[in-house]
Amino acid sequence: MKHLTILVPNIQTANSTIACIVGAYQIFTGANSYWEKKGNKPLFKIETAGVAEESAFINGLLTIKPQINISALKKTDLVLIPSLNPEFKQAMEDNMVLINWFREQYKNGAEVASMCTGAFMLASSGLLDKRSCSIHWNSADNFRSLFPEVQLKTEKLITDENGIYTNGGGYSFLNLLLYLVEKYFDRETAIYCSKIFQVEIDRQTQSAFTIFTGQKSHGDEVIIKAQQYIEDNFNEKISVEDLSRKLAIGRRNFDRRFIKATGNTPIEYLQRVKIESAKKAFETTRKTINEVMYEVGYSDVKAFREVFRKITGLSPLDYKNKYNKDADSMLSD
Repeated sequence: MKHLTILVPNIQTANSTIACIVGAYQIFTGANSYWEKKGNKPLFKIETAGVAEESAFINGLLTIKPQINISALKKTDLVLIPSLNPEFKQAMEDNMVLINWFREQYKNGAEVASMCTGAFMLASSGLLDKRSCSIHWNSADNFRSLFPEVQLKTEKLITDENGIYTNGGGYSFLNLLLYLVEKYFDRETAIYCSKIFQVEIDRQTQSAFTIFTGQKSHGDEVIIKAQQYIEDNFNEKISVEDLSRKLAIGRRNFDRRFIKATGNTPIEYLQRVKIESAKKAFETTRKTINEVMYEVGYSDVKAFREVFRKITGLSPLDYKNKYNKDADSMLSD
């Protein structure tokens, strides 16, 4: 029988932490039960594990008592790391014993999966260096600043690389759990869990949920001015060459600094600002696709559709119909 360890971090206040722990326990317990009904022996022994006798959550409102102390757990096959307190640096410092433990478990053959902001704990172990990682879009800028060696993929819902798994934010950790159930059990069991727990299976992207706010905590004042100019004038024709000249910086150096500061080229940043404005228009107005397209500075329908789909994972019409309850079904894309 394989062993599944669900980590219980020390000193947490995040609501989502307990949801991750309980959700993981329920889904894998359900998968085990279904697996047995099919005539198999249980695949996993499932245990919550930590370093304290109990851990408090949501400002002490709830507590969890780990079933086992990791000092007594010598070997496991799969480690699940739940989301963390938003004070990520403090959370990582408070959980170094757990971090060192699962790093050694990985070296000894275990696989490791982080749920949502649990990726901060996973990355602090060094196991994500030079590897892909997904995380909640709202935590991406902070994550990049702390772990520049990690290849962040915020558009992806799940990453799977060399026995290390990550997923996006919020309750999308449920999709990661189904993904792992399918990998360790089979497709039939994953579908069963999907139906029992009513979680949509096979989601691939979290792009449609992203709210683009721009990365302005980088400290490069010239680039902040460039970002502000783009955000104030995105519906007009902007020349990156003219913008760099306006800021008295060479184009090549401007591009290099812009990418370093924001993670996007100036053109990509402009596209994301335009599409974010278009998304808000689709969510809150009854304007047609063409009306919104022109308002955000596009004149080519095909180009607008392609950029919109690339950034959100949906066509403009599909996005409008998904997020605007008053969307006119007769609109044509």
